[in-house]
Amino acid sequence: MRPSRTTQRAAVGTVSAALLATTVLTVAPAQAATPPTAPTATSSGSSAPVRFVDIEGDGGVTLKANVFTPSDADGTRRYPVIVLPTSWATPQIEYMAQAKKLADQGYVVVGYNTRGFWQSGGEIDTAGPKDVADAQKVIDWTLAHTPADPHKVGMAGVSYGAGISLLASAFDKRIKAVAALSGWADLVSSIYSGRTEHRQAAAFLGGTGELTGRPSPEFRTIMKDFLASNLDKEQDLIAWGRKRSPATYLDKINANGTAIMLGNAWGDSIFPPNQTADFYEKLTGPKRLEFRPGDHGTAEGLGLLGLPNDTWTDTQRWFDHYLKGADNGVDRESPVLLKSRSTGAYEGYKSWKDVPSGQRRIDLGGSKQINTNWDSGADGGLVILSSMMDQFFRLPPIASIPLLPRSVAAVWQSERYATAQRVRGTTRLHTTLSSTAESGTAVAYLYDVGPLGIGKLVTHAPYTFHGKTPNQPFGVDLDLFSTAYDVPAGHHLAVVVDTVDPLYIEHNPGGARLTFSSPADDPSYVSVPVRD
Repeated sequence: MRPSRTTQRAAVGTVSAALLATTVLTVAPAQAATPPTAPTATSSGSSAPVRFVDIEGDGGVTLKANVFTPSDADGTRRYPVIVLPTSWATPQIEYMAQAKKLADQGYVVVGYNTRGFWQSGGEIDTAGPKDVADAQKVIDWTLAHTPADPHKVGMAGVSYGAGISLLASAFDKRIKAVAALSGWADLVSSIYSGRTEHRQAAAFLGGTGELTGRPSPEFRTIMKDFLASNLDKEQDLIAWGRKRSPATYLDKINANGTAIMLGNAWGDSIFPPNQTADFYEKLTGPKRLEFRPGDHGTAEGLGLLGLPNDTWTDTQRWFDHYLKGADNGVDRESPVLLKSRSTGAYEGYKSWKDVPSGQRRIDLGGSKQINTNWDSGADGGLVILSSMMDQFFRLPPIASIPLLPRSVAAVWQSERYATAQRVRGTTRLHTTLSSTAESGTAVAYLYDVGPLGIGKLVTHAPYTFHGKTPNQPFGVDLDLFSTAYDVPAGHHLAVVVDTVDPLYIEHNPGGARLTFSSPADDPSYVSVPVRD
C-alpha cells in the first residue's frame, strides 16, 4: 500500500462516477416510492397488514421500519418473527414483497433501514457494534409491540443485511436461525484478498454510501486510506475489518447453535465465494451453503421484486423448519447446493471439501519474465456487470489467448481435453516469483479456451507483495476464486498472469519486471479441482 498514482485516482473517479450514476437510476426511484412514515398504514388489497413505524435504536437513533403481521392475528397466539436489516444504500421498502409472502405464511416480519442510510438516523457504522446493537433493539421492540414468539426469532438479509444478521447471531442468543444472502464472513478477505485492494468494490461501497447515506468520519478515513494504498495504515484497516467480520466471532456463533444458511454467487465482485465457503466449513451447528451464478445480490435480486426465486424459496424453507418446526426435509438434504455457471443444473454435496473429486494439474514450466504496468487484455471484468452477463447470458469476460502480448502476460496452456472438465471448487496456483522491486502485484487468470483461441474467464485472483528483496525468488501460493464451470470437450485451459486489472489497485513501480520460474526441487503448477 502506498500513495496512489494519478492514474489510480483517475480510475477510481471514473469507476465511482459510473457506479454513482447507476445507483441514481436504480435506487432513487425506490425513494420516491417509499410510503410516508406513519404510525399505522395498511397495504391495500393485501392479506397481511403492514405498519410503518419508528424504532429507537442504539443511542436513541431512530430507525425507520415496516412491520407485517399475519392477517389472522387476533391477540390470542404468537408467531415466529423474522427481522430484515436493509442492504447497503437501500431504502426500507427493499424486502416488502418477501415480507408480505412470509407474513402470509404465518410470520411477523420487521424490515428496517440500517442506521446512517436514507430516512434512518445516525451515521453509517459499516456493520460495527452500533449496527449489532440496533439489531438487538429491533428484536426488543418487535417482542414488545407485535405478537412475536420470543423463542422463535430469525434474521435474514441481502449483502449488508446478511452481514449484520450473522454478526447479531453471535451476540444475541434469541436468534435461532439466519439466512445470509450475498453477505460476507471475512471483510478483510473480501475486499483485500491477496493483500490487494479491490478498487472497484471499495469505490462502489464508498460512492453509494456517500450518495444515499451519512458516512461516519471513521468510514471516510478508512476509505481514504484504503483507496490511497496507505501501507502505514494497513494494520489499522485490517483491525477495522476483523471487528466487522462474522468469522472473528465464529466461536460465539457456534456456541449459540444458530441454524445458518449462506447463499452467495460465484461471481460476487464485492464478497467473493472463498471466504463464505471457509466460514461454512467451520460452523458446527445446523448449516446450509448455496452457490449460484451471478454477482453481488443478483442471485436473489428478482425475488425482491416478488418474482419466483430459488434462493428465497429455500430461505423460507429454512425458517419453516428451524422456527416453525416444519418437517420439510431441508435438514435431510445435501447441505451444500451448487448451481453450475455453464449448465444451470443443481448439484448437492455433503460438505464443501467433497465438491471436487479430482485435480487437473497444469505445469507452469520454464522461466517467464513480464513487464509491469501494462494491461495485457486479460482482466476480471467490471464490478457487478460482468458476472451478471455470465449469469443471464453465459458471457463471462473473454480474451484472445494467442494475441495476449507475451512481454506483459505470462501464458501456460494445458492439453486439449477429450471429455468435458467439470471445474468445481477452488483452483490453486503455486509458483516461484522474483521482482526487480520490493513491492508488486500480479493477477492470475484461468481461461476456458476454444478452437479459435478465444478464452472465457473461469476464475481469477490478485496477489500483492511488499518488503521483498529485489531479484530474490520467493514462493507464492494463491487461491483463485471458487467456481463451478464446465469446460467443453475439445477445449483446453490457459493460465495467464499479468500485472494490471481495473478491478484492483496494483503496486508495481514503473519499469519493474516480474519473473516466474519453476525450480526442479519445487516445480510451479496450477491445480484445477474437477468433479469426475
